[in-house]
Amino acid sequence: MVVRDSGTVRGKLILMAVSTTFVALLAASVAMLLFDLRAFQRYWTDDLMTQADIMARVTAPALTFNDEETARQNLAVLRVRPQILAAAIYTSDGTRFATYAVSPNQTIPARPAPSGYRIEGGEVAVFRNIVENGEMVGTVYLRSRYGVVDRLFSYGAILGAVMLGALVIAGLVASRLQAAITRPLAAVTNVARQVMQRRDFTLRVPGNDSGEIGVLVAAFNDMLAEIGRRSHALQEANATLEHEMQVRERAEEALRLADRRKDEFLATLAHELRNPLAPIRTGLDILRLRSGDAQATQRATDIMERQLRQMVRLVDDLLDVSRINTGKFTIKSGRVELKAVVNDALEVVRPYIELHGHELAIDLPDRPVFLNGDATRLAQILSNLLNNAAKYTNRGGRVGLSASVDDRTLTVTVSDTGIGIAPDMLDSVFEMFVQVDSTLERSNAGLGVGLSLARKLVELHGGTIEARSAGVGHGSQFVVRLPIVVEPELPAKPTPMSFISSETYRILLADDNVDFVNSIGALLTAMGHSVVITHNGVDALAAAKRFCPDYAFLDIGLPQMSGYDLARGIRDLSCCTMTVMVAVTGWGQEKDRQLAFEAGFDHHMVKPVRFEQIEEILGNRSIIKKLRT
Repeated sequence: MVVRDSGTVRGKLILMAVSTTFVALLAASVAMLLFDLRAFQRYWTDDLMTQADIMARVTAPALTFNDEETARQNLAVLRVRPQILAAAIYTSDGTRFATYAVSPNQTIPARPAPSGYRIEGGEVAVFRNIVENGEMVGTVYLRSRYGVVDRLFSYGAILGAVMLGALVIAGLVASRLQAAITRPLAAVTNVARQVMQRRDFTLRVPGNDSGEIGVLVAAFNDMLAEIGRRSHALQEANATLEHEMQVRERAEEALRLADRRKDEFLATLAHELRNPLAPIRTGLDILRLRSGDAQATQRATDIMERQLRQMVRLVDDLLDVSRINTGKFTIKSGRVELKAVVNDALEVVRPYIELHGHELAIDLPDRPVFLNGDATRLAQILSNLLNNAAKYTNRGGRVGLSASVDDRTLTVTVSDTGIGIAPDMLDSVFEMFVQVDSTLERSNAGLGVGLSLARKLVELHGGTIEARSAGVGHGSQFVVRLPIVVEPELPAKPTPMSFISSETYRILLADDNVDFVNSIGALLTAMGHSVVITHNGVDALAAAKRFCPDYAFLDIGLPQMSGYDLARGIRDLSCCTMTVMVAVTGWGQEKDRQLAFEAGFDHHMVKPVRFEQIEEILGNRSIIKKLRT
């Protein structure tokens, strides 16, 4: 028997599943599109504001000394950023001092506007004040392309394709799942219709389904059997009592009773056929709500974290380059083992490599190799090179790190199967703001400072770095050569027993980085200390009042109350006069340390913090007590 889908339970179930999936996907797609456009605008304007800030810093001396040539040269560096159409430097009185434009027909304002940005059609314009020694000496103007329309169309096309594929999959899945429900119901309905038309109570619904549907089918078959038996009995009574009125009347009464029970049965059957549809619809609604929420939630978390992770990495690299260029950067040399450096680097870049689906191959010497250098900065060199390799390799590529020792030199090679480097770019890839991929418009390409920072750090360690590539499309290699330590390690100086402590302490941790503070808290708890963890300044101060900690490790950039104000508040508490407070922050300039000590901190630690540093501070509590008394 052929049944049209539009009027059957099967068709309605499939239509319901596809419709709810479409609504959920449409709502999630619109939300994701709006979020992406907002994030795209924020990323674009932040990038241009950062570029303007950098240009303001490097151009301030030229304005101060009225050096127009240097200012023009600084602006000319913007040619590596082809999306920047025009730029200008203005003096403090609003006069144009130097200009730059991609083409002669680019218009540049005669006078600067207030500091900030504005979006005009397909372009973004930024004005940034140039401040030197607390005094405004001029203004930077940048104008860049703003490809929001292209972004909208490309992202919308992707979402449309995903939505179409999801609807097809939802239809196929619903078509498979509905069969388990609609097949027995359709069989019951078909048999009930035939019984009504033919009055044949010998018909039965085939199958042995379990659950509520199985119970319904079994009850239906049992009732058909009962009705069949009654009908057969009535027929025999009519045959034998054909000439007896009384027997006939009893037979007719029995038949009417049977008909009434049959009608009641059919009404009950219709009711019971509708009952299973209610939990089916509720289950589909729950599936729709959970599916849509999980998809939208998972998609937002992944961008902010990469951008955030990429943005944090970019800011850290820029700060290090600035310190190196101004002569304020120092390395803490010591005896470092190669495998420990590689492990630290892989801890940073492994999630990024796995996110792109790359294969990672590591080949290190079997024997220990020791270097004389800064472990953190050596790991930063390798992480920058590995991150660069993963970034410029298409998804599913191969990234390798190998090392070999020749005499007193360690050679480390970071290779990839990515886009490669043109021969004329091999010597310039280590320059600031230079990118080998300026045409593919990769959203996570950065500002081109990672390789420049890596070269400077290698040179500070007395080594060299070299880029190699067979050309565009043939991958690349970065070869780092560093001197190694071959002398035996001197025995460590024994630690006096007076500095070894087995005490346990009450420790307060306050940081809005949940993963970091929870991991540190777990380690301290495992050592036997009593630990209280908070994620904002107000909660931390309340916890200090009731907990009276021996130690307080406080982040500076806390929500609701800064770390400086929190430290002053804790120091004012009568129960916290002997609390050792440690500032844990990403700001490591000398002025930041001074501000921390003025606020009442006893120590200043710069992120990322190693647990050994925390253990060292906990072991020196007796010394701090003596200094305070």
